Amino acid sequence: MTAASTIAALLAAGEAGRPAIRAPERPSLTYAGLRALAERTVAALNSIGIGRSDRVAIVLPNGPEMAAAFVAIACGATTAPLNPAYKDEEFEFYLTDLKARALVIQQGMESPARAVAARLGVPVVELVPGAAAGEFTLEGGTPGRAAQAGETEPDDIALVLHTSGTTARPKIVPLTQTNVTASAANIARTLALTPEDACLNVMPLFHIHGLIAATLSSLAAGGAVICTPGFNALKFFGWLDAERPSWYTAVPTMHQAILQRAERNREIIGRAPLRFLRSSSASLPAQAMKDLSAAFNAPVIEAYGMTEASHQMCSNPLPPRPQKPGLVGLPAGPEVAIMADDGRILPQGEIGEVVIRGPNVTKGYEANPEANAKAFTDGWFRTGDQGMFDADGYLLLTGRLKELIKRGGEQVSPLEVDGILSEHPAVAQALTFSIPHPMLGEEVGAAVVLREGAACTDRELRDFAAKHLADFKVPRKIVFLPEIPKGATGKLMRIGLAEKLGITA
Repeated sequence: MTAASTIAALLAAGEAGRPAIRAPERPSLTYAGLRALAERTVAALNSIGIGRSDRVAIVLPNGPEMAAAFVAIACGATTAPLNPAYKDEEFEFYLTDLKARALVIQQGMESPARAVAARLGVPVVELVPGAAAGEFTLEGGTPGRAAQAGETEPDDIALVLHTSGTTARPKIVPLTQTNVTASAANIARTLALTPEDACLNVMPLFHIHGLIAATLSSLAAGGAVICTPGFNALKFFGWLDAERPSWYTAVPTMHQAILQRAERNREIIGRAPLRFLRSSSASLPAQAMKDLSAAFNAPVIEAYGMTEASHQMCSNPLPPRPQKPGLVGLPAGPEVAIMADDGRILPQGEIGEVVIRGPNVTKGYEANPEANAKAFTDGWFRTGDQGMFDADGYLLLTGRLKELIKRGGEQVSPLEVDGILSEHPAVAQALTFSIPHPMLGEEVGAAVVLREGAACTDRELRDFAAKHLADFKVPRKIVFLPEIPKGATGKLMRIGLAEKLGITA
């Protein structure tokens, strides 16, 4: 598989009659259909004055039209997918910050984005779904001439996303056509994807994971992406049975919700076997990886990704090579190294900051020289994650540098504590976080969701943790919750959790 350097070139390689985009209870859109759709979309945008490098904000529900719109619009302009759940002021911030030239929104969809666009003078273009999955036409906009008409080129920006800023103002990450197609090819190669493969997408399509790992990597391999309305643990097994995908990719919180329903859906799992399951965007506890693999009788491929890398950086390999629960695998695309504070590259076995460089890595944040000065050292992008390589070259993440809990003079990795707590038989999910402390600076806390029908006290859990962890790492406070607060993309929110739960030392 030769890597295409634009999305249009990537689509050109798909076999004309094969399904590219599928959706439950809809006829599929073939590669020939998707290529024709992309051509029509570029022509429609050009006719309203939008061309290469012009930014098109996309506000659509999760589903085949969103996947097709991302791909088709990116063939002639820059896509900026936004979370449809945003409120008025969030849309105002993003549309202004992006300098959006148009807003594409589904016809009949009620959203504050419409009023915000009108207020900001951003033209609204209606997307009208067709019969086949992902088929659409665009209506609206004012006739005009695009400054740069026609198909996008390798160095053009394909996709702009904002970083999920935990405290600071979110930064704009521009990803070129080369960045996203290189990443799609890396993922397809890592997972040995072929035209026979079909991915069941449950990830939001305003997020790098769903856009690149589920959608673009499937298309890079000439396979299909099956677009659902979004994650729903109650409907997941019905989709599995009806659609017969060969794989799916999700974040750990989704996998854990699926795992809780796996036992009562054993017949479906038997009827609709998966080649593998993929997990990314947050750390999957080792125990959850083992339980998932046993439930589905398939390998669970944990990968390590981030927006600035157009998603994938490392991945556990497919069998027969070993899967290492709790580790995020081997470099799978960019070069990956471990850097000391002073910029030295550290040898295997030493802990430092994970750094990356390669064709899938952004060239820098937009209009943010200060952030770029901090993020890049000697051409390496600093991920903000701490980790080390084991003897086999697999990467072990020891935590986010800004999430490490500094208790007195000691550093605690929340990931390590999560992993131990998750091994307790009563625990379904655990999230370790810092609690502000007047003397120590920070204290260790944990939020825990128990398995259905299981019981456990905080005393029992702390005693269990004390058998495996140094005393300073044992959570001083454990709160039991029906579910742990999550961000829009399904990621657990570690930073600021104590405040959100009203916990003080």
